[in-house]
Amino acid sequence: MPLTYGVVKSVLRSDASLKGSKHHNETQYHLHFALTVDGAIWDVAVNVGTNDSDDLLRYKIVYDFQHPVTQQLSEAAGAMELTGTQVLPALDFLRSTILQNTGKWRDSDVMDGTEFPEPVASLKRLLDRASREKSPVYVFGRFYADGSKGIHDTHMNQGSSGSFLHRAGDDSNDHNDIWQDGALLVDLGQQGWVAYFACFDKQWVPTDDLGNPKEEATSIQ
Repeated sequence: MPLTYGVVKSVLRSDASLKGSKHHNETQYHLHFALTVDGAIWDVAVNVGTNDSDDLLRYKIVYDFQHPVTQQLSEAAGAMELTGTQVLPALDFLRSTILQNTGKWRDSDVMDGTEFPEPVASLKRLLDRASREKSPVYVFGRFYADGSKGIHDTHMNQGSSGSFLHRAGDDSNDHNDIWQDGALLVDLGQQGWVAYFACFDKQWVPTDDLGNPKEEATSIQ
C-alpha cells in the first residue's frame, strides 16, 4: 500500500532542536520538536539541509502565505490521514496551486551542525515565536512507519531517482509518490500565515503518475 501520509495540527510542546543523521556519505539535518496530537506526543522532523554541497536543499519561507487551503486547515484538528487523496489539502507541488505566488526557490547553506546556516536560523526563530504565542502549527509529511508517533519527510516527496524510484505494484521501499509532498505552516493570527516548502537539488521535475522523474526532467526551479 502507499506510504502513510497526512497532516498534523497542534501547538508546540517543546523547543525545536537541530539533529543530524547519517545517510550514506552525507549528514542530513532536521529540526525536531514535539506536538501533542490527539492526546499522544508526536515527534516532528523538519528537513533543513545537509553537509553535502552537491545535495543541497532548496526552500521557500513565505511570510505572507495566502491560499484557500488555510481555511480548510483552520477547521482541522489533530491528525488527518490523506493517503491516496489527490486533492487539497493533500499537497502536490506540481499538480496543485499550493506554490502559486510563493516566489523563487533558494539554496540552503551547507549545514555545519550549528543553528546559524539558513534555513535553520529563520525556521528556529519562527518556531520559537510559534511556541511563545501558542500558534497552531501544521506539518505535512509521512507518518513514522516503525509504530511510534511522528511525522517526517517534510519536503517534496517525488522526483528522486536511484533507490527512491517507485515501481508499479511495489511499495516496499521509501519511494516517490504524487500528492504526498511535505510542508510546515504556521498560523500567526493577525500577522497571517507562514509557509515553509523544501525539496532537494537531486529531485527532478516533471514527474509521472508514480512520482518518478520523466525523461525530460530537470532540477526544480
